[in-house]
Amino acid sequence: MSAVDQALETQLSNIEAKTGRSRAALAKEILAQGLTKHGEMVKWVKESWGLGHGDANTLVHIARKGAEGGDEAAGDPLDAIYVGAKAGQRAIHKALMKQIEAFGPFEVAPKKGYVSLRRAKQFAMLGPKTNTRFELGVNLKDDAEHPLMKPVKPGGMCQYIISLHSADEIDDGVIAIVRRAYEAAG
Repeated sequence: MSAVDQALETQLSNIEAKTGRSRAALAKEILAQGLTKHGEMVKWVKESWGLGHGDANTLVHIARKGAEGGDEAAGDPLDAIYVGAKAGQRAIHKALMKQIEAFGPFEVAPKKGYVSLRRAKQFAMLGPKTNTRFELGVNLKDDAEHPLMKPVKPGGMCQYIISLHSADEIDDGVIAIVRRAYEAAG
């Protein structure tokens, strides 16, 4: 089982423990509300069960996927992110994750077009930005410098973006910056 699959399974098990219900029962109840918009469904889950946004979003994705005849928990979530022209960027993802996993424990939360990495707080997000450019977003309040890194305007999901075009661009400086963010998150 990949780290992403394991993280999703852990998240779902934790949700089941918090709510005292199986994921199938939760999905059925979400769909029974008759809501059609994803955001409305997430809001209902958060208000009804007191879950955070990440857990509510995951449950809604699973419920909707199940309603479409699929199984969100099955398969590798990275397959949905690295498709078509973006498939080649999966090598960058794997190379980064191999080094980041050596830092210690953290949560991997797949989103629609990227993967969020969290401890107490999100410390990084990674995924394809375009067909040829991979982005590593880093949450680090301290100043950091690297030739491939640019600061992000305030209000964004991270403070810095490191643009990569191949796994060969992942150097000790990039990893050191991500490690600082990892340690600061918690």
